[in-house]
Amino acid sequence: MAGPHISKGEDEVLEFQDGAEEQKQTFDLWLVGCFLTASVVHFPAMRNTLANLWHPLAGIQISDLGEKRFLFRFSHRLDIERVIKGAPWKFNKHLLVVHRLVENEDPMTRMTSLQDLYQASRMGSSDAKS
Repeated sequence: MAGPHISKGEDEVLEFQDGAEEQKQTFDLWLVGCFLTASVVHFPAMRNTLANLWHPLAGIQISDLGEKRFLFRFSHRLDIERVIKGAPWKFNKHLLVVHRLVENEDPMTRMTSLQDLYQASRMGSSDAKS
């Protein structure tokens, strides 16, 4: 059994993970997301807004992965499914693109391709204006 894991946010959360099966179940409840914007995303405001908007029954942890990428860890299958079905989501008029992670998938690699696509589309639209 792995030791307790404490993550600090507004509240301290104490989690116990028991073996590989627990890891797989937890991993299945993760979304990785990125905002399609060139603007800065204020993490504390986004975290509070989405947590209040989604109001997950069993809780959520939102982590900043850097470069406008975020990891959303849900505690119950119903919560993650409700968020996926309710998409698309926006924060401060910026579109949030989410992807449900599968086992052994790297969240940073997955979101990079989406951000590259967005940047290419923006460059194409600015070229068309020239």
